[in-house]
Amino acid sequence: MDALSLARAQFAVTTIYHFLFVPLTIGLSLLVAILESIYVKTNDEKYKQMAKFWGKLFLINFSMGVVTGIVQEFQFGMNWSGYSRFVGDIFGAPLAIEALVAFFLESTFLGVWIFGWDKLSKKVHLLSMWLAAIGTSLSAFWILLANSFMQNPVGYTLNNGRAEMESFTALLTNGHLWWQFPHVLTAGLTTAGFFIVGVSAINLLKKSNDAFFTKSFKFGSVAALIGVVLVLFVGHGQMVNVKEEQPMKAAAAEALWETADPAPFTIIASIDEEGRKNNSAIELPKMLSFLYYLKFEGEVPGINDLQAQMEAEYGPGDYIPPVKVLFWSFRIMVGAGCLMLLLGVIAVVLMKKKKALGDYKKLMVIFSLSLGLPFLANTFGWIMAEMGRYPWLVYGLQKLEEGVSVINTPSTVLISLVGFIVIYTALAIAEIFLMVRHGIKNPVTDTEIAENDKEASLWT
Repeated sequence: MDALSLARAQFAVTTIYHFLFVPLTIGLSLLVAILESIYVKTNDEKYKQMAKFWGKLFLINFSMGVVTGIVQEFQFGMNWSGYSRFVGDIFGAPLAIEALVAFFLESTFLGVWIFGWDKLSKKVHLLSMWLAAIGTSLSAFWILLANSFMQNPVGYTLNNGRAEMESFTALLTNGHLWWQFPHVLTAGLTTAGFFIVGVSAINLLKKSNDAFFTKSFKFGSVAALIGVVLVLFVGHGQMVNVKEEQPMKAAAAEALWETADPAPFTIIASIDEEGRKNNSAIELPKMLSFLYYLKFEGEVPGINDLQAQMEAEYGPGDYIPPVKVLFWSFRIMVGAGCLMLLLGVIAVVLMKKKKALGDYKKLMVIFSLSLGLPFLANTFGWIMAEMGRYPWLVYGLQKLEEGVSVINTPSTVLISLVGFIVIYTALAIAEIFLMVRHGIKNPVTDTEIAENDKEASLWT
């Protein structure tokens, strides 16, 4: 493999691994803040214990996200110096704001939250958690603002071979950002909801503090259902936006080779990328046009026509992203989302049953396994978003080969890639060990809740 392929592989490894933690961090910060808000309002110590328990798992996940996120930014200079020179004037601003404002906001007030339980008043302590949660969402906002410029460049001017910022307001109002950011936020809520449901289900199967984990299961179920409904709605809107901004990505995600009016939605297909066709497919007639236009008619451009248009605009070259990867990534993401919607409805229905949740053993096993569904959807959704931009680093402005560091040799990139994989594997083992230890092996007990009841006088 050449240095470009290895550099892409390295960034893919670090990005995918980092993005495993991001949605859970965003979602859990919000849900922990809500749990503590309920405690402050009701003075029910069980909600305080829930905020502490799920907050501990949130902190473990947060720390892993920080470690893996820092590594990503170093790669811009090491492996993608051409890209850094080209968009540094634009890309650097949101990353600097993220680090200097959002990250310090969340990390500072998380410290206050961790050490201030018995030292601050209820409301001040609660405020620290809300500020940390706001900081977490703001971090995502600034990172996605930078990423949205790569997907849909706006507010720039080309000068001496560099993209220079012309309008910060244009960056802030980028249409791609205002679909991508809500999509990530709602994905975070969904991930956190199913995380709480999954961990609660495992403990209910073990008969570990049924009352506590029944309450947690119900709370997580509501959050999960709200999250998945919102993420499906926002995700659909984002795909409509992608069709306008990056029609090639949208066509590749549907394996739509020829322009069609009306266009069918392909459920599964045998894709021949070399021949630029589908050998066979199961389709829903007119459904893709309906999804885009809310009517059973409307032209959807196909890959072959878009390739010809892009050659005419940008010159000879291959502008077709890996169709198989995008097609199946999109279906895995949507399939996982639909399955989560079904499970969310079932979970909420179970809340109304008088029978103990732990007695639904088969369902608890399913809900335990459902913990992995949002991570699956998040990962393949991110793969589709990033690989769908191929062959561009910055859509329409800079190609991949123009952004890679020319000084790097394949051997140097390979050594660092192997090093990252080894380190990240060790971190994954540590993450799983800590999550299992604090969330399953040693779950909260009734004794701990009773002890916290005795501390209530400190808060009044």
